[in-house]
Amino acid sequence: MKLLEVKNLKKIYTQRFAQASVTALSNVTFDVDYGEYLAIMGESGSGKTTLLNILAALDKPTGGIVVLEGRNIIDISEKDISAFRRDNLGFVFQDFNLLDTFSVRDNIFLPLVLMDMKYPEMEKRLNSIAEYLGIEDIVDKYPYEISGGQKQRAAVARAVITKPKLILADEPTGALDSRSTDSLLELFEKINNDGQTVIMVTHSIKAASHAKRVLFLRDGEVFHHLYRADFSVDKMYQKISDTLSMIMAGDFK
Repeated sequence: MKLLEVKNLKKIYTQRFAQASVTALSNVTFDVDYGEYLAIMGESGSGKTTLLNILAALDKPTGGIVVLEGRNIIDISEKDISAFRRDNLGFVFQDFNLLDTFSVRDNIFLPLVLMDMKYPEMEKRLNSIAEYLGIEDIVDKYPYEISGGQKQRAAVARAVITKPKLILADEPTGALDSRSTDSLLELFEKINNDGQTVIMVTHSIKAASHAKRVLFLRDGEVFHHLYRADFSVDKMYQKISDTLSMIMAGDFK
C-alpha cells in the first residue's frame, strides 16, 4: 500500500541575473510503500538533495506532485507547512542538529513542545524510546558530553518521538566513525522492521546496502532501481557497487 507517490516531478532553477536555467530534477516518478526502507543514491549534482528538500516540504517543485497519504503536499500553504512537517515527518541530519544549550532530553522533547504536548505524555514517550534506542544513560547529558554515535541516536529519538509517517535521513552516517555507523544502520533496520518508513539520501554504499530498495538518480532523473529482496547486506553492497561502477563508466544499459 502506497504511503508516498511522486509523479512527474520537475525542478528548474533560474539564475536571477542571467538568461540561463539549471534543471535539477526532470520527470521524477516513484512510489514508496508503507514500511519501506528506501535509499537514494547518485553522484554530486544528480538531484538527491533537491529531491529530499521537496519531499521534506522545504522547497517547491517547478512541476509535478508529491502525495503523502492522499494529500498533495505541494498544495499546502506556507502558513500550514510547518505544522505539516511537524505532524508527519521526522528528520535525521548528518550534523545531528542538536542544541548544545539543551540536554539530550530537552532536544528530544523539542518537537513535542512545539506540538503543545503535556509533560507526562512526553516523559511516557521518551521512556519507551530511550530504552528502545539504548540511550537511557545519556538523556540528562548535554550534546557536547556525548559521542557522535550517541548524538545520532539522540537525533533518531527526536525524529521518531512524534510518531511520524515518514523518516527522512540526509547522509545520516556521514559524520560517524565505522563503529557508530554500524550501530546507526542496525538501529535504522530495527525501526524499519517495526514498521517505520524510511527514506535515506546517502553517498555511502555501506549505508545503502541496508535498505530494502535503492533508487539511483542521474542528471536529475530516476535511472535505476535495485531491490534487496533476499540478498544479504554483503551481497547488496556488491550489487550497489557494481551498479555505480557501470553508471559512472557509461556501461549501464
